[in-house]
Amino acid sequence: MENFIDELRWRGMLQDMTPEIEEHLKKGMASAYLGFDPTADSLHIGHLVGVMTLLHFQRAGHKPYALVGGATGMIGDPSFKSAERNLLDKETLDHNVECLKKQLSRFLNFSQGSENKAELVNNYDWMSTFSFLDFIRDVGKYITVNYMMAKDSVKRRLEEGNGLSFTEFTYQLIQGYDFYHLWKNHNVSIQLGGSDQWGNIVTGTELIRKMEGGSAYALTVPLITKADGSKFGKTESGSVWLDPEKTSPYAFYQFWLNVSDQDASKYIRIFTVLDQKTIEGLEKEHAETPHLRILQKEIAKQVTIMVHGEQEYEMAIKASEILFGKSSTEDLTTLNERTFLQVFEGVPQTEISKEEFAGTANVVELLSEKSNGVIFASKGEARKMIQGGGVSINRGKINDPNEPVNYPLLQGKYLLIQKGKKQYFIISVK
Repeated sequence: MENFIDELRWRGMLQDMTPEIEEHLKKGMASAYLGFDPTADSLHIGHLVGVMTLLHFQRAGHKPYALVGGATGMIGDPSFKSAERNLLDKETLDHNVECLKKQLSRFLNFSQGSENKAELVNNYDWMSTFSFLDFIRDVGKYITVNYMMAKDSVKRRLEEGNGLSFTEFTYQLIQGYDFYHLWKNHNVSIQLGGSDQWGNIVTGTELIRKMEGGSAYALTVPLITKADGSKFGKTESGSVWLDPEKTSPYAFYQFWLNVSDQDASKYIRIFTVLDQKTIEGLEKEHAETPHLRILQKEIAKQVTIMVHGEQEYEMAIKASEILFGKSSTEDLTTLNERTFLQVFEGVPQTEISKEEFAGTANVVELLSEKSNGVIFASKGEARKMIQGGGVSINRGKINDPNEPVNYPLLQGKYLLIQKGKKQYFIISVK
């Protein structure tokens, strides 16, 4: 069995841990859980640190549990949030839970027959059977209000003057009970989480100690930030999701490709399973030729394949090369419509009917009159630039102004026009 703690340590993924956890892990296969908030039907890259923690735990020979908070998702974790969140109904939460399991299965081995196969549990399954009176009698009596008030997540909300509802105040007690339930019924002895969860996690170890006199352990990973201090995983257009419908594989790949050199050295340790020797070799290469962005390309490759698969990674590569003029007409035809439109987001578009397109006399007419003047204001301007070798359609150079219009449509409906070196236009044939 590999040493899980050492693995996290060299990767920069270790923040806090309770005493004796290393000795506990050396005794043999242990079980640990990490919680996921099911308030959306997809994980985003902010969740990946937790996912990778579970992945390393399983690779070290231990048994990972992914807990989705079907019950706690109805309440909302107050940790480091300034306001109470909207509560979700059971149907929405059930849908979200199914989506999260599908995504987690790309990282964790849930296969039957494996001794340390991953398990997915939903705290709604045991919390929904608790009456309020039973909970405050059987669980609430073990944790004092003073203990709960001392937590940073509670103190911060109170100091900011925003207040804290009783619903949110009970969150740490419910999360603590989750740990107790898994300890009691599944032999889960460790809870993993982000450093902002430390207070909630140790409430669980306290409950286990007081209710059963048992031992349990906690380990947290640091919250990831960018080198400039801004929040990791957020872009101008919002979160970077693992769901390809929310964030296309191309945009996902581009996010990793564009991280800073300083962040790349940190992220390649956290978000890939490459070993230390390989990573240090890549860092050496990167330092010698930083303009090649070797680290960024390797991170983008590893994470995109892990989340979306090899085929989507290859498509993201082709899509990226299109913008740098290194692609062929054939490359363009292999892109799906979603990726094509994402690559050329913001590019001026003009629309023409299939009948008009079929009746167009030549390429000059297509690029001027039929394009409503969006590409060229006049036939003369179009003819002059074509003769000068400055126009391409679907990556093919146009040399004859009188060339007939019989170009194949990309994705059955688009023509990509390039004017000069950097100006792109799209003609949509509908």
